[in-house]
Amino acid sequence: MNLQEERYAKFALVREMMDVVGVVRKFNLQQTKEVAQIIRSAGRLLLTGEGSSRIFPAKNAIRKALRWGLDLAVFTEGSRQAAEYNLSRFAVFCASNSGRTKEVVLLAKKLKEMGNPNRFGLSANAGTLLEEACAKTFVLTCGWEQAVAATKSVIEQALFYESLLRHIAGNLADVNCGKLADQIQTALTLKIDPSIIQTAVGAPTIYFAGYNDGVAEELTLKTNEITRNKSDYLEGTYAVHGIEEVMDPKDIVFVVDPIEAEIEKFQEVLVKGVGLKVVAIANRKTPFPTIQVPDAGELTPYVYLAAGWNLLVEIGLALGINLDKPTRARKVGNELVV
Repeated sequence: MNLQEERYAKFALVREMMDVVGVVRKFNLQQTKEVAQIIRSAGRLLLTGEGSSRIFPAKNAIRKALRWGLDLAVFTEGSRQAAEYNLSRFAVFCASNSGRTKEVVLLAKKLKEMGNPNRFGLSANAGTLLEEACAKTFVLTCGWEQAVAATKSVIEQALFYESLLRHIAGNLADVNCGKLADQIQTALTLKIDPSIIQTAVGAPTIYFAGYNDGVAEELTLKTNEITRNKSDYLEGTYAVHGIEEVMDPKDIVFVVDPIEAEIEKFQEVLVKGVGLKVVAIANRKTPFPTIQVPDAGELTPYVYLAAGWNLLVEIGLALGINLDKPTRARKVGNELVV
């Protein structure tokens, strides 16, 4: 992507993706210091929301907490299902950019009625229904997005949760927001092999595979919103455990950060067996055609997500799509009206 070219700059979606660089560079890592102590005391944390407000922000946090061995149980669930759980001893973060998402607001109201004091909101707007129901609400600095597909808010939400957990883990100093911003910019602007774009344009289904940390799953959602293509998320080795039976040789699979021990199986089942194209998004060279991004250590998932956005914008432009306005998808999926 290149904002100096009109074919990119005319879309709010692209401008908002590029805004991420500034959002990350200016991110205040200390804003979560006090609430982190409350979360530590609770010992149990639920991160809820709908769609993009939950997929990458919550699952990135869960993977980090498990890798670090934190003495904190971190879960995620959609708000409707979470409302069925006994959350009396949980700290709960309710994320909704609009602050009006029905499922999220109703869960926050339920927590308030049951007297749970550890209910927190995360929104891009102030003075919302969500804020009324939460004990404390944090407002993102990225502002309200014009494009239907959420982008810069996703990264800021994820950094918010990550900084919270890092305060608890004691490794906040490992985060260099300026360096991460530069690496994200590189991923957003790198050139992608036109043959990869062409294959994706002609694919009946675009698949994303990889870790269950929200990156591949979020890119699957963004594929639907940005390219209008059918897409599916294949967690872990799901791609080689049965779904190959219905795959089309014209399909394409993007593997985010492929696990070395699984590469040979992907080659055998997908490349040789199905005959489709497998492309890696990675911080290193792989046996597959690779969209290679800078290595940001434990923060590389943010860079992978940015590279995936770059890819999807190129696919969308090649298809001649209005990137800002899907036909059916809405900015606020299910708004609570009072």
